[in-house]
Amino acid sequence: MKSEKFSKNDIEVLGKRTLYSGFFSMEEYRFRHRLFAGGWSGEVRREVFERGHAVVVLPYDPLTDLVVLIEQLRFPALMTTDSPWLLELVAGMIEHGETPEQVAHRELLEESGLRASSMQLVNSILSSPGGCTERFYFYWAAVDASQANGVHGLASEHEDIRVMVLPRQQAYAMTTDGRIDNASTVLGLQWLQLNYQQLMDSDAKNKR
Repeated sequence: MKSEKFSKNDIEVLGKRTLYSGFFSMEEYRFRHRLFAGGWSGEVRREVFERGHAVVVLPYDPLTDLVVLIEQLRFPALMTTDSPWLLELVAGMIEHGETPEQVAHRELLEESGLRASSMQLVNSILSSPGGCTERFYFYWAAVDASQANGVHGLASEHEDIRVMVLPRQQAYAMTTDGRIDNASTVLGLQWLQLNYQQLMDSDAKNKR
């Protein structure tokens, strides 16, 4: 078998139809693709959830080693958990005409009441590529955790968001014992656990 790297040019889209269109949409695609063994596949049909793309923000205070999390109701979690009020990172959808960084600053203020002294892109990740097109852009925001408190969110979006400030190590421990079990937050806190010392050293250097 020849080793070969495929690209989007090795997929032929044969057709597309909308199955549902609302706040999100569901599309059915018909396509064929090149095979590792050579030649082309037969026609494949896939239903794809189109929910747009998102930004996830990790608010971290490198001076005090504190993480700012938010707690809010996530109704779909009711199906598999005792409490659908989840501890999460700040997050939001990217609207038409917005850059990911603009959304990161907007959502940080709307959901936590905080402003970032710096906002750094870490990476971008496909959230569930087996059935969804969403890519989320992960940022870490340098914040003053002493200013984090209260309840936030937009009433027009039925948001009821409580801010919680935790020591980094405690927040990370909650990912290992299952108290935090949503993917983007687990990934973000794991990244922080691997990189916090670098962030603290960089912050100290910038303050000299």
